[in-house]
Amino acid sequence: MCRPAWRHALVRAQRLSEFTRLRRVRDRIDREHARPPDVESLARDADMSVAHLGRWFRLAYGRSPHAYLTARRAERAEALLRHDGPVVPETVPEAPGAVGWWTCDAGGPRPAAPGP
Repeated sequence: MCRPAWRHALVRAQRLSEFTRLRRVRDRIDREHARPPDVESLARDADMSVAHLGRWFRLAYGRSPHAYLTARRAERAEALLRHDGPVVPETVPEAPGAVGWWTCDAGGPRPAAPGP
């Protein structure tokens, strides 16, 4: 029979391993923010099931992988608008998927339709 302290150390090591894999997933989402999220591929690379990845990612970062990606896109679009000052239609190609329905939910202005 193993000692209780060994069991706790094993559980901590397993959680640390899972958080390391989750950090790699988060880094990959940040790198590939312009591409549509492929949760199956993220889970396969992290050696987890899709459900396990979703649960642990939400526990670690407070939101699902898709919600995390959407928030990162929104932050990138806001930064582009704040620092460079282009109008929304010029920013959209640089931050694909970032401007859309979330602007109304976040309290921001609705994007203007491109003129003729």
